[in-house]
Amino acid sequence: MIRHIVMWRVAGETASERRETAMWVKKEFESLRGLIPGLLELDVGLDVSGVDYACDVVLVADFDSRAALDAYADHPEHLRVRAALSGMRETRHQVDYVAR
Repeated sequence: MIRHIVMWRVAGETASERRETAMWVKKEFESLRGLIPGLLELDVGLDVSGVDYACDVVLVADFDSRAALDAYADHPEHLRVRAALSGMRETRHQVDYVAR
C-alpha cells in the first residue's frame, strides 16, 4: 500500500478567507471518494492548531499500489480538482511512502 500525504497552505488575505478556501479544498478532494480506482481510503483534515507555521489542509490517501497512485495523478476527476485549486494555494508539500 502507498500512503500519499499532501499539505497545503492556502491563499487568503484574512484568516476567514483562508478558512473558507480550506473548507472548499476539503470538500472538493472528499468528492473524489469512490471515483478513483485503487484509492482505498481518503481523509482530508483542516488545521486546528492555529500556529503560524502550520499548513491549512492535509490530505492522506491510501492507494493499493504505486501504479494506482500514478493513475490517480492523471485521473480526470483529480485533474479537475487540481485545476480548480490553481491560484488558491501558497505552498504545497508532499510525501509518498510504502505503508503497512
